[in-house]
Amino acid sequence: MIPAKFAPVLFGFILSGLMSCIVSGIATFRALDGNGPFMEAWMTSWMFSWMVAFPTVLVVAPIARRIVAAIVSAPKT
Repeated sequence: MIPAKFAPVLFGFILSGLMSCIVSGIATFRALDGNGPFMEAWMTSWMFSWMVAFPTVLVVAPIARRIVAAIVSAPKT
């Protein structure tokens, strides 16, 4: 098991992996337009996308949390 202190990094790793997989798959499919070796092109695109997405998520997530906190109202106690 991984210690709980690494949960935010692990969350970012998994989230960025899933999101980059989906987005690169859609973009690759559209770019190839049904022509060419889809799986090979997709996996290549995905690995590059994930290398960009993971550090981006780690940097952008705290900013996004602050923006959301400023937009939503806190629950009243």
